Amino acid sequence: MTTPAQAPPKAPSGRSATSPRRRIPGGIPGGSIAGPLAALILACAFFALNTDRFLTGANFSLIIQQVMVVGTLAIGQTLIILTAGIDLSCGAIMAFGTIVMTRLAVDNGLPPPVAVAAGLAVCTLFGLANGLLVTRVPLPPFIVTLGMLNIAFALTHVYSQEQTVTGLPDEMLALGSTFGVGDTDVTYGSVLAIALFLLFAYILGQTAWGRHVYAVGNNPEAARLTGIRVNRVLLSVYAVAGLVYGIAGVLLVARTGVGDPQAGQTDNLDSITAVVLGGTSLFGGRGVVLGTLLGALIVGVIRNGLQLIGVPSIYQILITGILVILAVTVDQISRRRAT
Repeated sequence: MTTPAQAPPKAPSGRSATSPRRRIPGGIPGGSIAGPLAALILACAFFALNTDRFLTGANFSLIIQQVMVVGTLAIGQTLIILTAGIDLSCGAIMAFGTIVMTRLAVDNGLPPPVAVAAGLAVCTLFGLANGLLVTRVPLPPFIVTLGMLNIAFALTHVYSQEQTVTGLPDEMLALGSTFGVGDTDVTYGSVLAIALFLLFAYILGQTAWGRHVYAVGNNPEAARLTGIRVNRVLLSVYAVAGLVYGIAGVLLVARTGVGDPQAGQTDNLDSITAVVLGGTSLFGGRGVVLGTLLGALIVGVIRNGLQLIGVPSIYQILITGILVILAVTVDQISRRRAT
């Protein structure tokens, strides 16, 4: 008597039967921009009802100009937070990069493209140093970037000799110039910042490197077991973030027209605020860079709107702090429900 052939065992529920080396752990958790988008629309509606000066092309252009530097910093911050890290040094690194590029152009007479390239290289090296300390020693990202914050801050003031660099060549200010869209003047720097958001949205969502970033943030041990070189991914994330900080420095120089050693002192916290309000989880592995753009715009709209209706600036900081706590609370609740 023959027995019926047994069916092959099924893969456990919720898991793929594909080779573990080919499967990214947890997929790409990504994130939804619905919450940040709704918050931005509600904020715009509130201020539009309370002041006629809010819903104008010139005002929206101003908001984008005000957030483009912090928003660009927040792109690099998003990359690091997606890996469950954090970067407290981004503003100080940016400031040092601006001093390097402006002094090389003004005091040393280097061609502006060369000076800018040197500033970008310095910022990238700072990011690489952060990555090496996090991956090779290893040290917690909070401690590493806190120490790098103080190092970059001190070097900025030593190298600048506490002097603001002025008299910059026109080439370094080109991104601060404007072109007309209807009756509204838009800066080239704003266009570059938005283009960077779109570029990194594509990289994170459509490339293997982006999938690896999510995987490392979601579960580094599972990522390692699937063949992902976790330390290499982390090192690349910190280096790319440093390069992005340098680009933010270029935008800052173009907007202000000077190399200011006092720049960026609170931009690290502002960039974290933008990332959190954009829906990226501080625990890593979940979020989208376009959400960070919305988070930066939320902060910009609130500060701009409150200023237009005459609310003192201290209350702008108060409301921003409350929003950050609410965003993290929502993230905690959603994580608990998911588990």
